[in-house]
Amino acid sequence: MKLPATLPGHIAVIMDGNGRWARRRGLPRKAGHAAGAETFRTIATFCRDIGVRNLTVYALSTENRRLRPGEEVEEIYDLLRRYISESLEKMERDRVRLKFLGDLEPLPGDIREQMERAEKVSARYDGCLCGICVNYGGRDEIVRAARELMHLSSGAETGDVTEDTFSRHLDTAFLPDPDLCIRTGGEWRLSNFMPWQLAYAELFFTDTLWPDFSKKELVSILENYSDRNRRYGGL
Repeated sequence: MKLPATLPGHIAVIMDGNGRWARRRGLPRKAGHAAGAETFRTIATFCRDIGVRNLTVYALSTENRRLRPGEEVEEIYDLLRRYISESLEKMERDRVRLKFLGDLEPLPGDIREQMERAEKVSARYDGCLCGICVNYGGRDEIVRAARELMHLSSGAETGDVTEDTFSRHLDTAFLPDPDLCIRTGGEWRLSNFMPWQLAYAELFFTDTLWPDFSKKELVSILENYSDRNRRYGGL
């Protein structure tokens, strides 16, 4: 596949449509989540291969964890366990760095241990960095950052709090802001995903359900991105 000359340095993805994909096939929702996990693996590896430095995906929101049936959340946890375990086995081959973002404290302890191990093992790779947002909500992230900043900045002047200092307390402090945000599944909203970081990102919405999202469609979106004029408020 021929790639456009200009690639985004950081792509963010709202992976929507797993449940509908399964329902249309008469399958349980967990089958859709499993298929979506394989699509993520394919897209992450492809981003590494073509030179995209950063990929961040929305895997489980704070609202998902709180509002969806407990059985489905447990199924997602089980899938996450399996995905991390398989990733640890394949890291030398894939050479993709993993970072987990969000409020991780409420997650089961064994999953947090797996996450920590995966981050530690993959830290030595210099390929694409994949951020996986788990129990993540943009507003929650901003509130957590504000609390941390207040705790650390006792006695500071108000002028000391800038966009830059605030950004350093977000979950994504180690990442550049996304250049491109893709949402699959036909919805046209951000659903509390990275509202601070996406302020000047190019947005692209597709009706394709996440398990059906392909490398070919990603290249088509990248071509569209390459043709856009990013002015950041200028002329």
